[in-house]
Amino acid sequence: MFRPRLGPTLFSMTMTCICIGLGVWQLQRLEWKRGLIAQRQAALAAPPAPVPQSHGDISGRELHPVTDTGEFLNDRETLIHAIGPKGGAGFDVLTPLREASGRIVMVNRGYVPSERKDRARREAGEPAGSVRVTGLLRLPLAAKPGWFIPENHPEIGSWFWLDLTAVAAAEHLGNVAPFYIDADATPNPGGWPQGRAAPPELPNNHLQYAITWFSLAAAAVLIYVLSQRHPVTSDDRIPRT
Repeated sequence: MFRPRLGPTLFSMTMTCICIGLGVWQLQRLEWKRGLIAQRQAALAAPPAPVPQSHGDISGRELHPVTDTGEFLNDRETLIHAIGPKGGAGFDVLTPLREASGRIVMVNRGYVPSERKDRARREAGEPAGSVRVTGLLRLPLAAKPGWFIPENHPEIGSWFWLDLTAVAAAEHLGNVAPFYIDADATPNPGGWPQGRAAPPELPNNHLQYAITWFSLAAAAVLIYVLSQRHPVTSDDRIPRT
């Protein structure tokens, strides 16, 4: 016999509503993520274009392929701690590119392992004179990307995330563009640094999360119904008048 009690009923209703609400939220996040992925794929598929020349041209250009020409200031490079393609420790090489106009565009030329940290061990990969760079336009981070990332220490040249403004100040660089370029996988002389073919794909697990929350809502209802069922006793069989 089904005899619901007030306390379990209120608790079960609350938990069920919470689970359903979280499931609906994950479905909304699913649509948002699909749109973000589509926008990202469209940007990556666009043909390479010259780098923007003004701040107003930057909006909506994140991850668009770009090209630029200038001279690398190899002696002003900055090494940022990074994890390599195979999980090894190393650095991303951030090098200023001086355009003909004198403007500086920072270029993340790619990864070098720890044993290639010293420039003397990768001299072949530091071209002199005019060079052409191709890669993806990236906008700088406004703040440290996560609490688990260590703080940068410019005073000792220890960098864990790309703070474009702080790097420019540390290297005494002026007229720096408000974006940087992630160099593509075009091989460099000597093999180092190694640019990246494409940024990692965005994870999209929101459908699985939604199914999980809806399943928990169904389980809460089932547990409630079963918990409120009681065996029929002799008193229950006595007709009431």
